[in-house]
Amino acid sequence: MNDLQNAPVSPAPAGRSTLLVVDDDAINCGILEHIFSPYYNIGMAHDGQAGLDYILERQDSLCAVLLDVVMPRMDGLQVLRQLAARGLPERIPVFLITAEASGSVMKEAYELGVMDVIGKPITPYVVLRRVQSVVELFQGRQRLRNVVQLQKADLLAQAQQIIELNRGMIEALAAAIEFRSEESGDHVRRIHDITLHLLAHTPLGRGLSDDVIEAIALASIMHDVGKIAVPDSILNKPGRLTAEEFEIMKGHTVQGARLLEQIPQLRANGAYPYAWDIARHHHERWDGRGYPDGLKGPDISLAAQVVSLADVYDALSCKRVYKDAFPREEVLRMIRTGACGCFNPWLLECFFGVEEQLSRMYRKETL
Repeated sequence: MNDLQNAPVSPAPAGRSTLLVVDDDAINCGILEHIFSPYYNIGMAHDGQAGLDYILERQDSLCAVLLDVVMPRMDGLQVLRQLAARGLPERIPVFLITAEASGSVMKEAYELGVMDVIGKPITPYVVLRRVQSVVELFQGRQRLRNVVQLQKADLLAQAQQIIELNRGMIEALAAAIEFRSEESGDHVRRIHDITLHLLAHTPLGRGLSDDVIEAIALASIMHDVGKIAVPDSILNKPGRLTAEEFEIMKGHTVQGARLLEQIPQLRANGAYPYAWDIARHHHERWDGRGYPDGLKGPDISLAAQVVSLADVYDALSCKRVYKDAFPREEVLRMIRTGACGCFNPWLLECFFGVEEQLSRMYRKETL
C-alpha cells in the first residue's frame, strides 16, 4: 500500500474521467478499483458483452479500458476486435490484463491496437504507473490536437478576412469605374447576381464547382474596369458616339485586361483568369462580329458569354446617360431578335428560362 501512496497523482481529465474495468473476477475488480479510484471514476463490467456495450455508449467519458481476456459471453480479444473495427483504440487506450499472456494472444492484441499487456497477478504500483503514463500521453496528444484545431480555425478565419478584403477592393475598384460613368455601383452588383444566378440555377453551370461559379461571378464585377482609360467626354457623352469615339470606347476591353495584368496581388486570386478573360472578351459576339479579337462561337468562353448577356440585359433594363430604360417586354424582344448582339442559342434558352426571376431585381425584389 505504501507504493500506491507514493505514486504520482494524475488528476482525472475533464470530460474523460472514467476508467473502465472489464473483468468477471470480483477479486480482480476489487483490486483494480482500489488502485485507481483515487485518480479516476471507476466503471465496471463483468463480461465482455457488457464491457463492449458500456464502451460504445459512454466512449466520450472514458480515459482508459482495462480488459480481461477470459470472460463469459465475449472474451477480451473479441471485444478488442470490435473496438478495433471502429477505430476506438486510437482514441481510448486499452490495456489487456491476463494470466494467459501467450505469444499469439499478445501478438494479436498489439495488432488490434492495445497499448499494453499486463500480466496477472497484478503488481499495484507497476500497473498504476504504466496505465497513468499512457493516459497522460493520450491526454497530451488530445490537447495538442485541440491546439492544432484552434490554430487551424484561426488561420482559416484570417484567410477568410483576406478574401473578404480582396473582394471589397475589387468591388470598390469596379464601383469607382461606374461612378465615373455617372452610374451607381448597383450595375456591377447586378451583373454579379445575374451571372451567379445563370450559372448556379441553369444547365449553364453544369459541371462547374461552387468555387468556380463564385469566382466567375466575382470576376464579372471587373468586366468594365478598362473604362478607367476612357475620357469622360466619351464615357459620359449623352448622344451617339462618332466612329472615332467608338473605337476609343472599344479599347476599354484591351485596357481592362492590361490593367488586371498589372495588379500582382490579383494574380493570386482564383478569380483572376476569369476576370482577365471577361474584361477582354465580354463584347465578343457569337457570330464573330464582336471585338476586340473577333472570336466566334465556342471560341468565346462561357464566362465571357454569360457576362456579355448579363451586361446587355442590365443596360437595356436601366436608364443610362444616353437613353431611358426600356420596358421589360421590349428588352426581351431586342435580346431575342438579336437587335443588341448575337448570342449562343443555348445561352438564350437558359436565360429565358430564369428571366422572370432575374427581372425581380428591377422591381426592387430579390432573386
